[in-house]
Amino acid sequence: MPIEQRGVDTIPDGERTSGPRDLISILLGSNLCLGVIVFGWLPVSFGLGWWASVTSVVAGTVIGTALTAPLALVSLRTGTNLSTSSGAQFGVRGRLVGSVVGLLLSLGYTALTIWIGGDVMVGVLHRLTGLPSSGLSYGIVYALLAAATVTGAVYGYRVLLRLSRVLAVAMTALLVLGVVAYAPDFTTSALPATGGYLLGSFWPTWLLALVAAGLSGPIAFITLLGDYTRYISPARHSSRTVLRASWAGLLAGLLVPQLFGTFTAYAAGAALDFAGPLVSASPAWYLIPLLLAASAGSVGNAGLMLYSMGLDLDAILPRASRARATYTVAVVATGCVFAGHYAWEAQDAMTSFVLLLTAIGTPWAVITLVGFARCGGGYDAEALQVFNRRSKGGIYWYRAGWNIPATVSWALGAAVGLAAVSLPSYEGPLLSLTGGVDCSFLLSGVVGGLAYAVLERGQAPEPAADSSDGAAVGVPSP
Repeated sequence: MPIEQRGVDTIPDGERTSGPRDLISILLGSNLCLGVIVFGWLPVSFGLGWWASVTSVVAGTVIGTALTAPLALVSLRTGTNLSTSSGAQFGVRGRLVGSVVGLLLSLGYTALTIWIGGDVMVGVLHRLTGLPSSGLSYGIVYALLAAATVTGAVYGYRVLLRLSRVLAVAMTALLVLGVVAYAPDFTTSALPATGGYLLGSFWPTWLLALVAAGLSGPIAFITLLGDYTRYISPARHSSRTVLRASWAGLLAGLLVPQLFGTFTAYAAGAALDFAGPLVSASPAWYLIPLLLAASAGSVGNAGLMLYSMGLDLDAILPRASRARATYTVAVVATGCVFAGHYAWEAQDAMTSFVLLLTAIGTPWAVITLVGFARCGGGYDAEALQVFNRRSKGGIYWYRAGWNIPATVSWALGAAVGLAAVSLPSYEGPLLSLTGGVDCSFLLSGVVGGLAYAVLERGQAPEPAADSSDGAAVGVPSP
């Protein structure tokens, strides 16, 4: 299969041959991996019991999906990725905000997936073959995973879609076997080794788990969904069908692996570490399936994340090809993997990462959705590509390519979110007003959305320009 040549340019309708089922396949197959499973361990490590952990994961995932799933409709209309599409609200240069947010999200999750997958692979190989758990072993495994990941990412969407279809079936079977393998040691009680509630009492800890373990999953896709729906034709598939597929794919693709992670964390007694106890508690007959899950699942998930990183860097540096941008970000992501293994504590690193990215990403997503509603889903696809073609003008040019009200609104929302966040090593000044409870997600989204609505008040929604050559995509605004 040839390497995909498309970057963030508009996909012609003739090439948009995917459908809602493909969207479900890619969201399910790519997420059945240890990089997502490990988030189910976070509530356990925070000191919560079984039912508290489950409810925090489910509630956070449902809330996050309600916000994230509608973003799939944006790229369905524009035919390009979400960060480029956000140029309709932020300006063709201001959409770099979305590109940077997307790059950081994908970078972190790519590194996390290779990190956790590699750690489990080394642990399994140690039990099977006596492979020493040395720095050299980890380095070789990380490098092999990164090489396999970058191969799929460079070949592009079609290869990753085929891989996701296979993983959706294969990984489901491996997880079912995992339930059987770990069931004899399962317990519903909070693990004593955690030392009690991380934040001192139940509700603050439960809310932290809701954001860090549940909500963070869908938020990771705020810039990624468009990478898949830009290949779906709005002429052949309705917005309602695509929205339902987004809902189903996100809920199934995130809840199944995360709840498996919660289940195995209790069964393995994984209080302060996940990879080590997961391998130690595995019966001998499940080691090979666990090795397959750690390797193939990690390649599928990290491949999609790396593919999105390549698109985001291509959007930031239009002169770079998508393949060259993908190779570049692969080197950076691999470097983050080594830093994570040797320098960071897993729980602290994961919690800090997801809370910070959720705080700065949520207002961007809210503003993009508000803009989608204001323009009635109508976009001028040609005008969105002005920056990529190194030209000027168009209805999204605003002031030198920036829409100041949208950019200021995002900055305000992100600043409030960062001031309200509670990290293992930092507490924002607004926590004293929220009783010590991390409300960064809620506050950043509300402030960013309200500021955008107020600053844009009185301005007409951006119209989708009429075009006889099919440049305009979507339904024109009234």
